[in-house]
Amino acid sequence: MPKYLISFEKGAMDHIPEEDFPEVGKTSHAVVQEAKDAGVFVFAGGLRYDDGDVEHAVVATDGLVTDGPYPESKELIGGLMIVDVPTREAALEWAAKTAVACRCAQDVRKFIHDPEAD
Repeated sequence: MPKYLISFEKGAMDHIPEEDFPEVGKTSHAVVQEAKDAGVFVFAGGLRYDDGDVEHAVVATDGLVTDGPYPESKELIGGLMIVDVPTREAALEWAAKTAVACRCAQDVRKFIHDPEAD
């Protein structure tokens, strides 16, 4: 089945009051559990950009490593879920559930199928 990336940009949840984050976490985890129970879950996670322990690096084609900071000109992912579903419509349904849980719009993109990666 095709795999889809459901994601939102860094800052997309900035409108949520701090005191609401426990509820957002609870509802988001419930969607992940529902995806697991449905057998479509592949991976999910959020990314931190303000934690000193999290390192960012860019590795060039010549192997040169450049450590952060994050480029302001690049679109950064705030969080993501990968689902393995039969249709685009099914991916959009999971994105809708995620949008409600995370209280922000979700971007949906289909991975290119690589039979050698299966």
